Amino acid sequence: MRESLSEIAVFVACADSGQLSHAARSLGITLAVASAALKRLEAQLGTRLILRTTRSQRLSAEGERYLPHARAALDALSAGRMALSRDDGALQGLVRITAPADFGRNRLAGWLDDFAQLHPQVQFQVALDDAIADFFAAPVDLALRYGALTDSSLIALPLARLVRVACAAPAYVARRGAPEHPRELIAHETLCYMRQHRAADRWLFQRGEDVAEVTVTPRWTFNDAEMVRRWALRGRGIANRIWADVAEDVAAGRLQRVLPQWVGEAVPLNLVYTERRLSPVLRTLIDFLSGRRAELQACQPA
Repeated sequence: MRESLSEIAVFVACADSGQLSHAARSLGITLAVASAALKRLEAQLGTRLILRTTRSQRLSAEGERYLPHARAALDALSAGRMALSRDDGALQGLVRITAPADFGRNRLAGWLDDFAQLHPQVQFQVALDDAIADFFAAPVDLALRYGALTDSSLIALPLARLVRVACAAPAYVARRGAPEHPRELIAHETLCYMRQHRAADRWLFQRGEDVAEVTVTPRWTFNDAEMVRRWALRGRGIANRIWADVAEDVAAGRLQRVLPQWVGEAVPLNLVYTERRLSPVLRTLIDFLSGRRAELQACQPA
């Protein structure tokens, strides 16, 4: 006997939600029906997929290995339904996308709105999160990520290399003055982004052939890049932000570049997705976002 797609759907929903009761509610079935379906699936596969106690549950090692294949089966079914229902040739379906918080607000939101105007039957789930998405533990179809890709099971499509700049509010510069060399940042109040419980306090700058690296002592450290930007706007210190995220603030005079002759390190921005077959909606969206490369490449500090 082969496992059914309805049983697979229960397993995937359970893995996504972390609770069988939540999975049952999202699928519109009772807890008893969901529990029975999960037990049947485990019996058919001959292994425990989810380890359950009275208080918690988690995927077994076998469940973690099975999950990406289960997702692929449901995605294939969804693509088939979409192909049959697309009488007028219009794109339909749900896209689950995640992106860094600042970039998502400042750039991606507008791009997705433009795409939605072209394809009104497409639905979106957008998670703005500075944490790196796990495609096999969370329901994600497409991610925008900064930095080099380390997972060989994923595909990275480069969009641009975005540079960082040191910036501060005019009020801060009026109060503390502006550094003339990166090493002078040590004496300034600085604002840092924190990833994996560690502050990004090593700032790299380049001016022609000159390279300067400085380790700052941040006055404020946040695990949310938007908070770094807001504290910079409040005049609380100097931030080292990606230019695309602060260009509008600088143009409006809310922030100003310090060390304007120096440019920070370049950070690659990639579109990341899995190697599984892409749905028409996802393929079209990837092509659409890839077409914004020129806009990003043009957004460089003068």
